[in-house]
Amino acid sequence: MWYYLAAISLLSVILCVYDKSAARLKVRRISEKTLFFLSALGGALFMFITMLIIRHKTKKASFMIFLPLMAMIHLLAVIYFEYRGMHL
Repeated sequence: MWYYLAAISLLSVILCVYDKSAARLKVRRISEKTLFFLSALGGALFMFITMLIIRHKTKKASFMIFLPLMAMIHLLAVIYFEYRGMHL
């Protein structure tokens, strides 16, 4: 499970940084749907931290609400499954 979360988080950060660069260069960007999908798969926490650091999409309420909410849900799920001894 930890390798999966690390991989999806790394991919989320890379695509978030790429999208910020693409926005500045005015080239093809990563869709918001894709960013939301990756965050729902487990990359929400690090994507949110990255967005705050690079100041990307911080004015979009959908990202500023959804990402922390998904991060909390993921954190609670990890705690629950680790506590129950159910390693994913």
